[in-house]
Amino acid sequence: MKYLGLIPARGGSKGIPGKNLVDVAGRPLIAYTFEAALRSKRLDRVILSTDDQAIAAAGRQYGIDVPFLRPPELAKDDSVLEDVMAHALSHLKKDGGYTPDAMVLLQPTSPLRRAGQIDAAIGLFEKEGVESLVSVSPPMEHPCDMAYFERKRMRMLFEKEGFLAGKQRQEYPEFLFINGAIYVFRVETLLARKSRFGDTVVPFLMPQLDSIDVDSEADLRIAELILKERAEK
Repeated sequence: MKYLGLIPARGGSKGIPGKNLVDVAGRPLIAYTFEAALRSKRLDRVILSTDDQAIAAAGRQYGIDVPFLRPPELAKDDSVLEDVMAHALSHLKKDGGYTPDAMVLLQPTSPLRRAGQIDAAIGLFEKEGVESLVSVSPPMEHPCDMAYFERKRMRMLFEKEGFLAGKQRQEYPEFLFINGAIYVFRVETLLARKSRFGDTVVPFLMPQLDSIDVDSEADLRIAELILKERAEK
């Protein structure tokens, strides 16, 4: 099977301005995804989909193929990622006749994901013969400890389901966090369902410390500390 690695990175970011290019341990945040993708032994091709000239220039600097600039209508706050992926597939087919069997979505907000994990995820995807794979990790905080407050009363998130009735923490049901680091799915599934998830989906388990999804300043600081520690080893 031919696997296309797609890195989606638009220029706009409200939480952290210029997030994809912000310096993290001496390199742009997105550079860590560039490097992991290029080191993968299973990806047939890696491309960057962006609307931003500076991000495109950074991609080329690191050796990433930037075959087009994403149209503005696919780079808005409410743009759907499935539409971005379908646009990339359409462009590659029209401009060179390239059609992969499966796509590997690598979001630049996961700088701790490693090349070996990309390859292992693809291997699991093939072994299980599923339509989709999604990377997951144990949650930092268990959902059964989540609460909300209503009219000066504290309500536990899952109290209505009875999960907490007389149970200790070690007895909580298992939940997994979709960490956003790796998605693998068949191209035919994406085009037919307009979704990266098919009827059959297998989880790819990653450690918590490889699963930081940078969405806030706190995430950024945690990722930087881990990356600096890795560089010192």
